[in-house]
Parts: sequence; structure tokens; C-alpha cells
Amino acid sequence: MSYIERFLGGIAVSVQLTLLSFAIAIILGLLLAIMRVSPWPPFRWFASSYVELMRMMPLLALLLLFTFGLPKLGFMYSLFTSTVLVLGLYSAAWICEVVRSGINTVPIGQIEAARSIGMRFDQILGEVVLPQAVQSVIAPLGNLFIIQIKASAIGAAIGVADITYTAQKINFDTALAVPTFLGAMAAYFLLTLPAGLFFRFLEQKMAVLR
Repeated sequence: MSYIERFLGGIAVSVQLTLLSFAIAIILGLLLAIMRVSPWPPFRWFASSYVELMRMMPLLALLLLFTFGLPKLGFMYSLFTSTVLVLGLYSAAWICEVVRSGINTVPIGQIEAARSIGMRFDQILGEVVLPQAVQSVIAPLGNLFIIQIKASAIGAAIGVADITYTAQKINFDTALAVPTFLGAMAAYFLLTLPAGLFFRFLEQKMAVLR
């Protein structure tokens, strides 16, 4: 297999890591944000505690826990799955805060008006708050997605054959560190550039709709 083919394989793995983990982060982050603004104190406490825990936890330490610690307790999964789960769980905390900030941009008067006509919490969220919050979270979510692409490189620490791991292996084979890692940087650039342009396009579309 040529070095270019190996790099293409690494790019494919990085894309999979990013998309799968970001999907988990979006779903969990949205649920956590809803819990943080819910009227039930236990939900708010759980979501706040989760966010604070992830803020204090180094990403690498969390990855090592999932990779080498939890399997000792009987949780068996691949290195790829471990990386996806860790990236998703970790990023969910930041997405929670982004969504919560978006929710807080909705005028309180609209929420009070919805309550005054008897709308439930879930109805207020689904029909009043979230549709407006979406407009203000596109740009921050785009930034987090780009960060997720780059953070996927942490999988190389445990042997996931992404861009960074592939570059390391090629460097070991050739001892050409500069061109090899410049190639890795170019690969990440080729992933982050279209992602940034896509989210900028979405942001502009939302601005027009607003």
C-alpha cells in the first residue's frame, strides 16, 4: 500500500471519528441543555455536575480510563469505539453550554407569555425557545465541529489509525518527519476548511431567515 493510500485511509478514519462522536455530542448536549433549564432541580443538578466534571477532566485521562480502565470491569469495545465515546461524551458538555446560551438569548417575555396561555415546559421548548435558539448556535457549533476534527487526533495515542497515527507510522518507516507531518497538517486543513465554509453558509442562511 502506498503512502498516499495509507493517508487516505487515515483521513477516512478521522472523518468517521468526527462524525460519529459529534452526533453523540449533539444528542447528549441537547438533552443536557434541556435538563439545565428544566424546572426540576434534580435534572439541573445532574446536568450542571456533568458539565463541570467534563470541564475538569483532561481528555486524554478520560480516553485512558475508557480504554484501559472500564474493560477491567467487563466493558469490552474496540479502540475506535472507545475514542468515539470519549470524544462524544466530552464534547457534549461544551455543546450543552452552547445550546444553553442560545436558549438564554430568547426574550424572557416570550417564555412568560407562553406560560400565561398554559403551555407546558416541553411545548415552550419545542415551539418557542429552540426554533429561535438554533439561529444563534450555528456559529459556535461550527467552531466546536472544527475542534472535534482536530481533537480526533487523540485516538492516535491508543493506536487508532487516524491521520496522526498514520503519519507517525509513515515517519517511522521513512524518517521523513517534516514532509510526513506537513502532509498530516494538510489533511486536517482539507477537512476543516470545507467544514468552516459549510457552517458559515448555514449561519448566513439563518441570518437571512431571521
